[in-house]
Amino acid sequence: MGRWLEHTVVSNIDAPVDQVWKVWSDLEAMPLWMSWIESVKTMNEEDKVLPDLTEWTLAANGFRFKWKAKITERVDAQKLQWESIGGLPTKGAVRFYEEKDNSTVVKLCVSYELPRVLAPIMEPNILGGMVTNELQENINRFKKLVESGYSKNN
Repeated sequence: MGRWLEHTVVSNIDAPVDQVWKVWSDLEAMPLWMSWIESVKTMNEEDKVLPDLTEWTLAANGFRFKWKAKITERVDAQKLQWESIGGLPTKGAVRFYEEKDNSTVVKLCVSYELPRVLAPIMEPNILGGMVTNELQENINRFKKLVESGYSKNN
């Protein structure tokens, strides 16, 4: 067993919750705004919008990890929760909070198990800061994508 690390980032997006949810739901487009995610592929699903099972590839700093993830809880325009079922141990949730001014607060929590082979060479506090900063930059790119009017058909 490795060591679990958890990161939480928040962004206030100037768009209605339904629009924010729709953009987030396009999982295969995540590499557009998540810099470490190389690809997200649906697994044997007819509907590619929020499929229950996806295959992820992360490529960062010379490391490459693949894993499959399953959506464990879905409440449209409110919450999406997942966990990996193979490969890199990861789990997380994203929550969407509708604001009165037609904006949306997005809160992303991601947890992953630092692989045993990396644990001795990675200082969790330093790695944790790097990952939190990267996640915040990713959520900021997501905000720009949504606010630019992106939709799956663009």
